[in-house]
Amino acid sequence: MKIINFGVLVLLPFLTIYCSGQNDEELVGQSFEAYKSAILNDKGEQAVKYVDSLTIAYYSKLLEIVKYGDSITVDALPILGKIIVLTVRAQVAKNKIISLDGKGLFVFAIKNGMISKSSVSTLTVGDVAVDSGFAKMQIVHNGKVSPLYLYFHKEQNQWKVDLTSLFPSFSPIMKKQVSESGKTENDFCIWTIESTTGIKTGPEIWKKEIDK
Repeated sequence: MKIINFGVLVLLPFLTIYCSGQNDEELVGQSFEAYKSAILNDKGEQAVKYVDSLTIAYYSKLLEIVKYGDSITVDALPILGKIIVLTVRAQVAKNKIISLDGKGLFVFAIKNGMISKSSVSTLTVGDVAVDSGFAKMQIVHNGKVSPLYLYFHKEQNQWKVDLTSLFPSFSPIMKKQVSESGKTENDFCIWTIESTTGIKTGPEIWKKEIDK
């Protein structure tokens, strides 16, 4: 069975360009192509400057769960969040986790292969609609228009991507993969992590890393 490529869900990096004289639709499209270049070139520190505040808040929340969430808290997460939390616990040493913040977690994910380059290499710009400080861009995959939209918000006069806008669309896809695997959701999460990282996990992965 094909391993789920959750990198495209969780963690798309973004680099925006501002060029005077161009309309917002063009700028959103250029931003998409720039974020694609950023991930292909592992430019995590640059990319994180241009994801929106909702995305950073999402990663900050997940990092709090990585640090302090017990097994009940982790188990209650949607499958995507669960995979991210458990992957970080499997890959990152405790002393490194302590030093991270939401932005740092985002950068770490880019640098450590939690976002695969192949996940964005076939994506191109579709139709863009702009309404004041909000924009949505239809995703084209392998030359075919997909039903998925990526949202952008204009913050500090720059178009910034809202990665959380993709999560609702991918939730049923992930649930279908779990069902087809014949595994429980938690077993599927562990299988995905071990298959992707090559790291054998144990029950300790469900325990909080740090005591408050």
